Parts: sequence; structure tokens; C-alpha cells
Amino acid sequence: MMSELRLEEYRTLAANLGGENPLPPLQAPSTAQGQPKVDDNVPEEARRYLGWGTQAGVLPYRMQDQYDRDRQMRGLRAAVLENEVLRATFLLDLGGRLWSLLHKPSGRELLYCNPVFQPGSLAVRNAWFAGGVEWNVSIQGHTPFTCSPLFAARTSLDDGTPVLRLYEWERIRQVPYQMDFWLPDGSEWLFARMRISNPHPNEIPMYWWSNIAVWERPDVRVIAPVDGAYNFGYAGKFSRVAIPRGPGFDATYPTNAPGACDYFYDIPDGQRPWEAALDGEGRGLIQASTSRQRGRKLFVWGMGVGGRRWQEFLADKGCTYIEIQAGVARTQYECFPMAPESEVQWLEAYGLMEASPERVHSEDYADAWHAVQEHLDVRLPQERLEAMLVETDSASRRAPEAILHRGSGWGALERRRRERAGQKPFALPSLPFDDASLGEEQAPWLALLEQGALPTRAPAAEPGAWMVQAEWRAMLDASIQAGDSNHWLAWLHLGVMRYQAGDQEGARQAWEQSLQLERSPWALRNLAVQAAHEKRPGDAADLWLEAYQMVPTSVPLAIECCRGLTEAGRPQEVLALLESMPAEVRRHGRIRILEAQAALDADDLARVEAILMGDIEVPDVREGEVSLSNTWYAMHEKRIAAAEGVPIDDDLRQRVRRECPPPAHLDFRMAG
Repeated sequence: MMSELRLEEYRTLAANLGGENPLPPLQAPSTAQGQPKVDDNVPEEARRYLGWGTQAGVLPYRMQDQYDRDRQMRGLRAAVLENEVLRATFLLDLGGRLWSLLHKPSGRELLYCNPVFQPGSLAVRNAWFAGGVEWNVSIQGHTPFTCSPLFAARTSLDDGTPVLRLYEWERIRQVPYQMDFWLPDGSEWLFARMRISNPHPNEIPMYWWSNIAVWERPDVRVIAPVDGAYNFGYAGKFSRVAIPRGPGFDATYPTNAPGACDYFYDIPDGQRPWEAALDGEGRGLIQASTSRQRGRKLFVWGMGVGGRRWQEFLADKGCTYIEIQAGVARTQYECFPMAPESEVQWLEAYGLMEASPERVHSEDYADAWHAVQEHLDVRLPQERLEAMLVETDSASRRAPEAILHRGSGWGALERRRRERAGQKPFALPSLPFDDASLGEEQAPWLALLEQGALPTRAPAAEPGAWMVQAEWRAMLDASIQAGDSNHWLAWLHLGVMRYQAGDQEGARQAWEQSLQLERSPWALRNLAVQAAHEKRPGDAADLWLEAYQMVPTSVPLAIECCRGLTEAGRPQEVLALLESMPAEVRRHGRIRILEAQAALDADDLARVEAILMGDIEVPDVREGEVSLSNTWYAMHEKRIAAAEGVPIDDDLRQRVRRECPPPAHLDFRMAG
């Protein structure tokens, strides 16, 4: 068959993603990370940008934490590229995730194609899911679009090869990005041509990692052209370790890892960048790229109880994966600089690698990676990849033939704003952000732009989508001062804008003014968060309690309120509040663990145990979170201390950890 592009429905067992959290994710002023501790063995060039650009926050996006674990057969919108050799399936409503890459002659799935769609709390906006290839852009961590739709369009190369174009407007860095995918007739490679543009007159931090999930098996070895990697964690600092055995075991076999870990491979300058995961027969996926995408990484969950629990929590029993990743920077602890009004482009290739199994699994790791590169150099020379990037440049800049699927309306709104301000376009003609993408989220802001006023609504109604861009802050401020938008909602939004910009006092004044105009749970809640950031837990708890009582059906507010009361040392109030909660709110897994923690603080150990040993399931357990296992340990510490009349000290804590291991369903610890 000739290469083709089509749309279809992909059916799978899927949890319900749910809506977005209406509460703005306000970042504490003191959360700047800075550069991590760095070992002396890390050269200056490798540490230059560590920590730079990694404090961006999440606003203006809203959190996606309303998902559940009720898996039902559902249909997902997909685009499929197919030729005689490969079939590539992309999930259009889920960040354009390359979900499946099937090698047709062998019937082999080259990626870890998760049998379920199950969100978990691993992304910057919370919801994330395992499997396929995720395209992470702009800010450190899993992309804001990992569970959101992208624009999809049909275009073609100069020779008529069909191209799937995916693109969006990223609102934190305020940049457009574009991904063009194609499968030439008869090709054994899927090509992905990437472009990020900086439309601003100033340098900005930028981030990109393609996260590639493949099956975890005891015979799978990860191969890259290196003798060392950068790692954070073993000595509490960022350091370089030898590959393969620097960590004390052969780290090229992921099932050797006792706990979760990652290795950022130190690919030498001038060496072509690639990475592969090959089985006992020397077969598996390989990813290669042009030189601009220099970074490569291995991530494993590890073989500890917690790592195994994470694997089944994100999929199902028996479904285990690792990730081989490719980035534009050397590591994920940094961003790379984008010059004013510039762009960065590169080309990636995905396909089946078949190499000598004896050499792939040789004790001599250099011989192993040379065996793979020898095959790669014959089948896809680096010079050919670099030439393709240049040859496809003009086609990548052409307007598409048709829009197949629409993402958000924020790009269209920014286009309208720039047109009205007389500014030049922020995107090439290849990226049409058309008016048809504008929707309810953009409507209030479009009214502010074109009519000079932000519409108001009832205080009990959710406040709508957030906007923190400086130009919109100036526009809203002017509208308020002119009297056109002098209402509670406008002041609420202005406070969020000010807080994100670092003006804490201005934000407080705006939210207090909002409350003077009309009392709303949203302004109360924002003041509660600010009080918590300022280490005033009692004030924060009072504000949260009033806010929640105004909208008792709000799960996000209920969670924050219970947490605030707990941090203020008021567990009895948490337990009393639970009695008045609607049943659907109280049943939420996060509320249940907060109940267990409040009962623990109130010394009601029987209640704690009943919750932990019951059917508790917290859908949004955060990566690295140990609240469940820590609550289990604390319960046993109190029980033993009371029974034996001993203090809760380090000796008892160590004893409990030896003698009272948490049940598997509570153990999400990522350390070995």
C-alpha cells in the first residue's frame, strides 16, 4: 500500500478524565528551586544551565485532577499514518501522543502500548498516563498538553507524501510549536520534524523531551553511545556515573535497578545521538535524531514494591514499562536558551532495530553500542537525516491543506489580540489558529479585548479560565480603573495575575476588594492559599473553611479545606466537617486519606486502620508521594508507643519500618 493518513476511533478501556479544577494553582513565592547540588565530577559545561528556567509554575493552565479509576470501554479520537512497513497511531485529544507504532511485517509493537488509559498524578497539571511517546514542550516536566487536545492538520511533502501536522500555542512561555510526522512509501522509519518558535524580542528558557515508553523485560538492554551518565539521587547530588556498572549494578538492564532512577546519558560532542531498547534477540525500538536533539535518558520504576505498585497503578498487572527519552538539552534539570525571535528545529526517526544479539548483550558495552550504530549508519546515515531536515523546511512552512482536529482557542485569541495591537503574527502560516477554535473559555477575554469589559457572573459560579499574560493584566487593570469591569470577578482575576507576577501585596488588595464587592468562595480561597504561603496556618484554615462552606459540593475546595485544618493542628474540626460533607465528596480517595490523617492526629487509631485496610484508592497519588505509607507507619508507631510505654523516637521508627511493612496497595515509595 502507499503511505496514507486517516482519522479513526481508537477504542480502549479508559478512566474518565473529568473536568478541570476551577482553583488557580498559585505558586508560593519561596518555591524557586535554583541549581541542585552538583558533584565535583560534573564538568562546568554540563552544569552551566542546571536549574535555569525551571520555576515557571502552572498558571494560566488549570489543574486536571478530577479523573477517576472507573475504566470503561471508550472511543478516543486518533490519527493514523500507515505504509507497507509501519502503522503509527496518534491520540489527538491526549497531547498528540504517539500511542502505537506497529511493525507490520513482524507484527511487533515497537512501543509500550498500554492496554488502558489511566491518568495518574505525574504531570505539571496533575493528569498523566503511561505509554507511547509523549511530546514534552516548554516547561520542566510532563507537558501541559499531555491530557489536552492538539490541533491536527493534513499537509504533504513536495513529493506528495502525506504529513500529519500537530501544533498548539503554549501559554506559559507564549510560544507556538509544530510537529510534522510522515511515513514515506516503503519506509521502515517514522519521521518527526519538530519546530519551536520564540516570537518574543527577548531570550526565553525552553524545554523539550520526547518520552518513549517501551516494554520492560528481563532480557531488554538499553543501548546508547556512551560510557557515562548524569544521575541525581545516589549521593544526594547531581553526579556523573560510569555506564554500565557505575551505580553498583549493570544499569543498562532496567530490571537490575532496585528503585526508581534515571540516567541522562553523556553523549560526547560529535557523536550521533540515538538510543535503543533491544531484547535478547537484539530486536526492539531505536530512536535517532539530528544533532540538535542531543540529550538521551533512561527512566525505570525499579524493582522495589513501590515501583511495582506504580506500574500496575498506571496500567494493569503484568504491564510494565521503562522510558527511553530524547531531549534538546543535556538533562531535565535545565532549560536551554532560545534567542529573541528565533526557532529551533530537529528531526527524529523511529523504527525497528535488529542487531547481533551476542554483541548487543556483550560484556563489552562499547562493542554493544558499536554493533547497533553500525546497523543504524547503514540503514539511516546521519548525513541523510541532517539533509532531510533541510529538504523538508519549505514544506514545513506551508499552510496545511485541511484542519482535521482543533486544539484550544488560546492561540486564536492571541492572534486576535496581536492584530488589534498592530503587532506582527506570532506563528508561521503553517499554524492556522482559526476563529472556529474559540469557545466558552475564551469568550470573557474576547469581550474584554473587543468591548473593553470582562463580563461578570454569580459569585457561586466557577470563575472561568485564568489569564496571566502581562498584556492582558494591563488590559484588565485599565478596564477596572475606567469602571467598565469594576466587579468581584475582575478583581479576582487581577489578583491572580498580580500574584503570578510576584506582587503579593497587590494580589491581596485585589482579592480583598473582590470580597468587598461580593463575597465569593474563590477570593476567600486565594487569600487562604496566600496565608498558607506566608506561614499563617490558622488564618488560612479559617478562610478555607468559610470558602468551602459556600460551595460544599466542590471536591477541590473540600480537599484544600481539610488539608488546611490539618496543617493548623485542628483534626477534630476535620472529622466534624466530614460528617456534613455530601456523600460523593466524602467518598473521594483524597478526602479519605485526609480523614485517616486527622484520625491519626486525634489518636483514633482504629479509624485509621479501618480506612487504610479498607477499599481506599486515591486516584491522584503524586509521583514521589509517601503519605499513605507514612500514615501506616505513624499509626503503628503510636500503637506500639502506647502499648509498651516507649517514646516515638528514631529507634522506634526504624523498628516499625522493619517489622510493619505497609500493604502493597499503600506502598508508592519510589526508593528501593
